[in-house]
Amino acid sequence: MDFKMKNMKKIGLITLLICLVGNLFGQAKKPTLMILPSDNWCEQRFFMTEFDNQGTKQKVPNYKQAFQEDTEIGQVISKIGSLMVDRGFPLKDAEQEIKAIENRTAEDNMTSSTNTGSSFTESPLDKLRNKAKADIVIQIWWKVNKTEQGKIISFVLEAFDAYTSKRIASSTGNSTPNAVDIVPLLLQNAILSIIDPFVGQLQAHFDDMFTNGREIKLTVKKWNSWDKNLETEIDGKEITDYIQEWMQKNTVNKRFNLSDQTENRINFEQVRIPLYDANNNPVDARQFTKGLQKYLKGAPFNFEVKLMTRGLGEAIIVLGEK
Repeated sequence: MDFKMKNMKKIGLITLLICLVGNLFGQAKKPTLMILPSDNWCEQRFFMTEFDNQGTKQKVPNYKQAFQEDTEIGQVISKIGSLMVDRGFPLKDAEQEIKAIENRTAEDNMTSSTNTGSSFTESPLDKLRNKAKADIVIQIWWKVNKTEQGKIISFVLEAFDAYTSKRIASSTGNSTPNAVDIVPLLLQNAILSIIDPFVGQLQAHFDDMFTNGREIKLTVKKWNSWDKNLETEIDGKEITDYIQEWMQKNTVNKRFNLSDQTENRINFEQVRIPLYDANNNPVDARQFTKGLQKYLKGAPFNFEVKLMTRGLGEAIIVLGEK
């Protein structure tokens, strides 16, 4: 009896462990997605606008106009979104995020140096990404062609890292000829055939970030009015050396690339930062770089430090003024 009881206990323990492991895999984190029409789709339908980026005119998609005037885009995003939700991916509603941005009465269009008026402007897409804080942006393009056998819909589905804008997944295809006249349904059925490999690419990218950190860019530079530069020595060590030591201590596995270094500027690329903070909140370039800002504002430096960002994945620290 004792032998049988021991065996039963072992079997019960093994079963419990299997269930726990299964739950862990089932609860694996998924990247947060946001779905938007592609730039080319917006260009073809004249949903574009210009904004002034420090004196340079830049053309960007006008998503607000697209959602308000196009009768298909909302339904298309909803259909694609349902495919992603069915596979466990949380979605950010781009249309609602755009409305939230529009309703912010105190929205600042630029930041500026208090003393010099120097500015750093965000694009409309940067503002949307900052608001939504999605991990991945999926863009959809489609076109309907009429044939003797019925309508065929061609599509391009692409995914970009919201922090670096790097393409991480792409799929193209054509539907079979169909007499159905409902574009969102045609598109959903066409995408269904490629969705699982596409989702696999998204998850692989997110798993890499989970293990090796999220990638951002970070630049440190100085105002012209500052009486120091990045090669100035403090307690026998250059400011540049202090900054690199901080980066080694705070990046994931000390992973970053020092792409350019002068007495006035340091450019860090492929900077790997933690995906989440201690409270399980997503970490972006601004949150990560605030640590460096705080470090340079403290002893032995006591610098005036301005922190600026472009989107979620690029931060700039400027020394000498606020």
